[in-house]
Amino acid sequence: MAADQISATGDAASLAALISRAAEDTGDGRRGLPPVDKWNPPFCGDIDMEIRSDGTWFYMGTPIGRAPLVRLFSTVLRRDEDGKTYLVTPVEKVGIRVVDAPFVAVEMTASVSEGKQVLTFRTNVGDVVEAGTEHPLRFVVHGENNELKPYLHIRGRLEALVSRAVMYDLIERGEPIDIEGVATFCVRSHGTVFPIMPVAELDALAQ
Repeated sequence: MAADQISATGDAASLAALISRAAEDTGDGRRGLPPVDKWNPPFCGDIDMEIRSDGTWFYMGTPIGRAPLVRLFSTVLRRDEDGKTYLVTPVEKVGIRVVDAPFVAVEMTASVSEGKQVLTFRTNVGDVVEAGTEHPLRFVVHGENNELKPYLHIRGRLEALVSRAVMYDLIERGEPIDIEGVATFCVRSHGTVFPIMPVAELDALAQ
């Protein structure tokens, strides 16, 4: 199965086998993530699987409705240096498509630890991550409509797009901070400052 593109006929069988192997390697997928970054299996082609921008997983054009199956796949997800995203097991690596980010941050809670604000996010596949130096936030302005899109590092090269509802809560916790002489709207977590954009640009977007 070393073709550049797995055939449609063999796709279903390949996916079923992949699920079986992934299940053996990850257990329930929440008790500890498999060491996918240490695995170096052969590339076995692409499968017709896509993660849409809203976090919905599709297989052969049909949404995958089983949440446990999606969570299982998410634990063997890896983005490599070539910029592509793969499902990886010890014995094979298959390519999938990702429209935006592979995960979506669907919930955020704020707490205080040692006098510092801590922002904790939950993704659509059950990952719980505290924003900080190990899990930074980044903000981009995208498209003709200048849409603000926050991203949170989850693991490896994988990020979560912060959902619009969560983004509004996140922005409400922001504050202007002087960064190298420029008034910049930022948010803090675990003592780390994450710049969003200059205050002047934010005011222009709000108009």
